[in-house]
Amino acid sequence: MLKMQGCRVSSKILLLLITSLLSVCSYAGEKKIYAWKDKNGVLVFSDTPHIGAKEIKLTSQDLTMPATNTDILNNQTKAQPVAFSIGIASPEHQQTIRENTGSVYVSTRITPRFENDFTIQLLLDGKAYGAASDTSTFALRDVERGEHTLQVKLYNKQNQVIATSPLSVFFMHRKGLSLGN
Repeated sequence: MLKMQGCRVSSKILLLLITSLLSVCSYAGEKKIYAWKDKNGVLVFSDTPHIGAKEIKLTSQDLTMPATNTDILNNQTKAQPVAFSIGIASPEHQQTIRENTGSVYVSTRITPRFENDFTIQLLLDGKAYGAASDTSTFALRDVERGEHTLQVKLYNKQNQVIATSPLSVFFMHRKGLSLGN
């Protein structure tokens, strides 16, 4: 006999009470599911009975899905760096320019394409001509007579050289001054 707050309860009754309580709790977890077709022929499922509904028996309450390999989601393909190239489109290599003012217009060609934060530095005879620019065309003024080399360098937004053109040669012809004797 077990004594609880002034009452005597036999162990068997207590055991029977606990067992029935657990039984009721587990029964409450088993909900019934009903299925029927509505007036439009659509199959409807509910936990509330309906006229003409059939009770659906579930074979298992353990609804687990098999594990799926998700390694493919973690593999982030590293972006391949784009290989840029730059070249001088105009004047053409070995071109002769006849311009008495010494003006030369240089245009460049960049592939795949010129991006916003990129800059181009023009080199005339191996020396930087002005500051790096965000345009792909340049105007040279007062270029002396003779042979000259052009080269351009493409810089990314971190100011690193990412492409350099081959040297291009052009010849500037200007009318000379004739001194009258």
